[in-house]
Amino acid sequence: MVDQWRRVGRARTGTPRLAWGAVTLAVLVLGAVFLPWLGGLDESLIHYESVRLAPSLEHPFGTDAGGRDLLLRAFAGLRVSLLVAVLCAVISTVLGVLIGGLSGAVGGWPDRLAMRFVDTLNSVPHLLLGIVIVALYRGNLTAVVASIALTHWTTVARIVRAEVLSLRERPFIDAAISGGASRWRVLHRHLVPAVVPQAAMSAVLLLPHAVWHETALSFLGLGLPPHMASIGNILAESRAAVMTGAWWVVAFPSLVLIATTLAVSGLASVWRDRLVPRRRSELAL
Repeated sequence: MVDQWRRVGRARTGTPRLAWGAVTLAVLVLGAVFLPWLGGLDESLIHYESVRLAPSLEHPFGTDAGGRDLLLRAFAGLRVSLLVAVLCAVISTVLGVLIGGLSGAVGGWPDRLAMRFVDTLNSVPHLLLGIVIVALYRGNLTAVVASIALTHWTTVARIVRAEVLSLRERPFIDAAISGGASRWRVLHRHLVPAVVPQAAMSAVLLLPHAVWHETALSFLGLGLPPHMASIGNILAESRAAVMTGAWWVVAFPSLVLIATTLAVSGLASVWRDRLVPRRRSELAL
């Protein structure tokens, strides 16, 4: 009875978070995809007569140091940042599932070797390691994606490995092995499908982290090329503008970044509360 009331309470509190997160994320994604295109944003044009205009009806977010509409540029930057984040999340999740799944399924010295490599990689700060990677290929989009993806797969690998080790003790795995199933068949037929919810949730949680990571690299001048709109580049260009009183150049792009992070995190938390416990209860039967 107590568990039933807890599930009802989670459902009631999760519905507003789900609706808020879904609507906010939909508005942000649609704005990032269509708004710069519909507004005719051209990054190469400089409008000296409109430099650093305060927010108004014509320019709701104001203008930047180049006289460009900051609303259009912020959403253009969000589009680039989201693209980088999705690529990084997909690559990190695939690497994590492969390494974590194989490590947990095989066991023995390969498992110990893989986990020691994960520990070694985790001992180095991700931002520092990312700076080293992008410094070799400065201003390269591929280098930015690689620097984030190759330093964030370890979390997914640990989650998948732990789930695989737990599933290996289940009766249906023993039954499959007793029936003559090979280790590879057990892995791709039983273990990998069972860890998909955990891996997918990890990928979703990686999205805002990858956005912030790309923003930090671009803000330091080591990420995307300066001419390419991204949240990090916009914030890097706005450092001097703040000293002149143009607060909107920093405030509005930062709000777009924070709103995106909160929306994705809210959806991920609702997913974790609803889908993952349900999946685990099904596996326990």
